[in-house]
Amino acid sequence: MNLRFTKIRVIFNRIESKRNTIMKIHITETDQSRISDVNFDNLQFGRVFSDHMLEMVYRDGKWQQPEIKPYGPVQFTPSMQALHYGQAIFEGMKAYYVDEETVHLFRPKDHHQRLNNSANRLCMPELEEEVFIQALEELISLDQRWIPQKHGHALYVRPFMFASEEYLAAKVSSEYRFYVITSPVAAYYSEGFNPVKLTTPEKYVRAVRGGTGEAKAAGNYAASFLPARKAQQQGYTQVIWLDAIENRYIEEVGTMNIFFLMGDKLVTPKLTGSVLPGITRRSVIAVAKKWGLDVEERRIAIDEVIDNYKSGKLKEVFGSGTAAVISPVGLIHHDGETIRLNEEKIGPFAKKMFDTITGIQYGKVDDPFGWTHPISLS
Repeated sequence: MNLRFTKIRVIFNRIESKRNTIMKIHITETDQSRISDVNFDNLQFGRVFSDHMLEMVYRDGKWQQPEIKPYGPVQFTPSMQALHYGQAIFEGMKAYYVDEETVHLFRPKDHHQRLNNSANRLCMPELEEEVFIQALEELISLDQRWIPQKHGHALYVRPFMFASEEYLAAKVSSEYRFYVITSPVAAYYSEGFNPVKLTTPEKYVRAVRGGTGEAKAAGNYAASFLPARKAQQQGYTQVIWLDAIENRYIEEVGTMNIFFLMGDKLVTPKLTGSVLPGITRRSVIAVAKKWGLDVEERRIAIDEVIDNYKSGKLKEVFGSGTAAVISPVGLIHHDGETIRLNEEKIGPFAKKMFDTITGIQYGKVDDPFGWTHPISLS
């Protein structure tokens, strides 16, 4: 990538940290933006990346000065610990275009907390909330032209951290790198907002209590690729995971949490330590309760779902996650049984939930929960 740097500036952000120091973010801009090469009417999720990225290094027991620089390759050696021992975590959130002056980040403090929870589980250093938020604001403001203005599109924000010490030893690293990259995106699934098809895996499990299932660890996703690929080869969109011990209780889908509308109750698997605590999951629960709906977080057996479908009590199933927000489920297959919902069309409850949450995200609907974090683009 041939980039010429023509403008270097330093932003002095006065942040009261635990050490009462002044946080400085060095910003190096490029004069060769790639934005003119991007077709914003034909975006694929996670394929196109904005002009800049944020980098911060942890060494000598502390985080060093953060830097925003042109997006490009990262240099490391083959002995880097993350490649061998898997200390790597990430987050995913979105920035939504509101108008010419404002963009909304959705629940960034919750994403920061989950990032730190994941870091704790994998023996990695935490990030201060003020530094995390300020870094996001600076990066998004700098690349504001990359924020899609079309409804249903957004700027996907990917913070991630990995062990970067050069040392072939199965031990906790002494050095880490933290990055934030951004990407203009459309719908996550190729189906768009149309219902997806799910199947239970025949012999695979995602996580067990006490493992890393509740952390957003990179390795969790790598282990899920084989069963997901097998499911897709059979015509399904994704896997719906069952618990690893009894192989009967629903946990989550490969890329999202899951909800069941049973009669007048909204039911979702409880957080047992092997389920990722989704930020959108938490949002769905809060919205449903505000609507006066009875919400249950509990263990749900796949047989219970099938029985409720046969008795007519199962009205809708949908997934929730940052990438898709709300993803209706039209079909579930398990052990020779097939559930088909709403003639594999979008259910009214899922549609209402999608419209409400995205309405808050885009600033079209009032935000009574204080979830949106506005960033000024002026």
